[in-house]
Amino acid sequence: MSIGFTEILLIFIAILLLFGAKRIPELVKAIARASHEYKKAKEMIKKEAEELTNETSEHSEVSEPIETTATKVEDKTDNNKTDNK
Repeated sequence: MSIGFTEILLIFIAILLLFGAKRIPELVKAIARASHEYKKAKEMIKKEAEELTNETSEHSEVSEPIETTATKVEDKTDNNKTDNK
């Protein structure tokens, strides 16, 4: 299903009749600005999602050594308590 030349011409004529020749450039500029803002926001959201994903993977890599270190510290503390008795 594609739009042919006749359909595009009818749409253009309808827009011309509805808005007038003076307002069409303003409408095109507004649509272009909105499109630019949409793309900019989409890229920003994509970048933030990637950063969060990277942070999450970094935290998961760090959490395992922290647990191991905590266990070692507990073991040393327990050994010191038994040595002091």
